[in-house]
Amino acid sequence: MTRIDPAVSATADLRRDLRRETAFFLSLSLPALVLVGLCAMLPILWILRQSFLTLRGTYTLSNWEKLLSSDLTWRAIWSTVELSAGTLVLCCILGLPLALALASAPQKLANRLLVLLMLPLWTSILVRTYGWLVLLRRDGLVNQGLQSIGLTDTPLALVYNFTGTLIGMVHFMLPLFVLPTYAALRDIDHNTIRASASMGASLPRTLVSVVLPLAAGGIRSGSMIVFIYTLGFFITPAILGGGQVNPIAIRIERTLSTFQNWGAASALGILLLLLVALAAALLVGVRHLLSRRGGHHA
Repeated sequence: MTRIDPAVSATADLRRDLRRETAFFLSLSLPALVLVGLCAMLPILWILRQSFLTLRGTYTLSNWEKLLSSDLTWRAIWSTVELSAGTLVLCCILGLPLALALASAPQKLANRLLVLLMLPLWTSILVRTYGWLVLLRRDGLVNQGLQSIGLTDTPLALVYNFTGTLIGMVHFMLPLFVLPTYAALRDIDHNTIRASASMGASLPRTLVSVVLPLAAGGIRSGSMIVFIYTLGFFITPAILGGGQVNPIAIRIERTLSTFQNWGAASALGILLLLLVALAAALLVGVRHLLSRRGGHHA
């Protein structure tokens, strides 16, 4: 008679209980998943169908042919990616020192600084964008301040261009980059940093070799949020760009408001969704690649 090992039997029971628990929680979340799936997929399927319709309601591929053969489309894609990449780079440059300062500050002071950091998110993006328009225009406070201290003789072109749009987008996205980065930095064991210092590592070497690798998860999460979120920005480029900055979202609005062409606008919308999906897939792939390299080095 075959004798069953009690350890093997206990492991099998634990696995069976885990499967039952997983199935139970999935069944509880199933109605919400179905509702969210329908609310997300039905509009996308409707837009996809519209992209193959003419103004008269007949099916055609002309919307996609005109879209992909137009230089304006590729310029819009380049403008969209350029804005998102520029926003991400500036958020990294400004956000990493800020997150490090918050993580190294006492908890009470860090909490107060976090409140100040979150204040812009409590204000409408429309109000904030018009605030930057007042600050950055030729007779705005920024140009007046620069001229009063003698740094410039004439007003700088800080609005209705790529520079002004980038400033407004960085102002909006910086808190969303800092928060996950700060959370990752806050979780680092201070004994690890002390051990690095005790072995003779300088502060820059400790930051590069110890702190940043340990906080890489939060930095990657913040980077994904910033880059993917900004791909669909509309209000900030529309106001601060002044018609000189034309990402895909602006082209969709102009196609609808000027030509009332739902087919072409829907094709642009699907193109934007594909761009977001491609960016997300690339960022996730880079994240997994870096995680594997970190595991091999460990």
